[in-house]
Amino acid sequence: MAETQHPWRPEFIHALRLLARLCEAMVRRGLPRPVLVGGGAVEFYSGGTVMTGDIDLTSPVQPELEEELQKLGFVRPHGAGQSLRGWVHPDLGLGFEVVGGSPMAGSPASARLHLVAPVGEPAKFRIISVEDLIADRMGQFASGTAPEMREQAQLLLGLHPNADMDYLDRRIRQETLGEFSAQDLEG
Repeated sequence: MAETQHPWRPEFIHALRLLARLCEAMVRRGLPRPVLVGGGAVEFYSGGTVMTGDIDLTSPVQPELEEELQKLGFVRPHGAGQSLRGWVHPDLGLGFEVVGGSPMAGSPASARLHLVAPVGEPAKFRIISVEDLIADRMGQFASGTAPEMREQAQLLLGLHPNADMDYLDRRIRQETLGEFSAQDLEG
């Protein structure tokens, strides 16, 4: 039987499978699953149209999460010329990094987080909603430090036309301190 077609590159699918296993290990310990945010969430929701160089996670229990990463074979890079942030796996081209205790400083409601099983893996991982991800991209755009983030937000909305526009508008206004709204994603 042939494997189901999917839009993501093999390295990303491998990373999602490891993330799902990491999440299940956390649940077995009675701890919350980390949440996929940032570029990894963009790659997931864009179907690989936008690719990331790392997997950003949030977790309120970083020490325990790092213990589980080590059990899965992840190591912290060290030495000259190495990024000292995050964790790398010898079989993976992407690093994992804990970027905070909760997604977007706790702005998204827990009910807005999605539980997803990656291709070929029964275990599941949590991911920020596409609406919150779009709002995050617009917040970065509004800061003036990442002008390309508006294009990412527009791309994501174009790929997810059934997004909750009322919620999205509220979240964009919140993330941009009222400077932008969902209307600013048009054209």
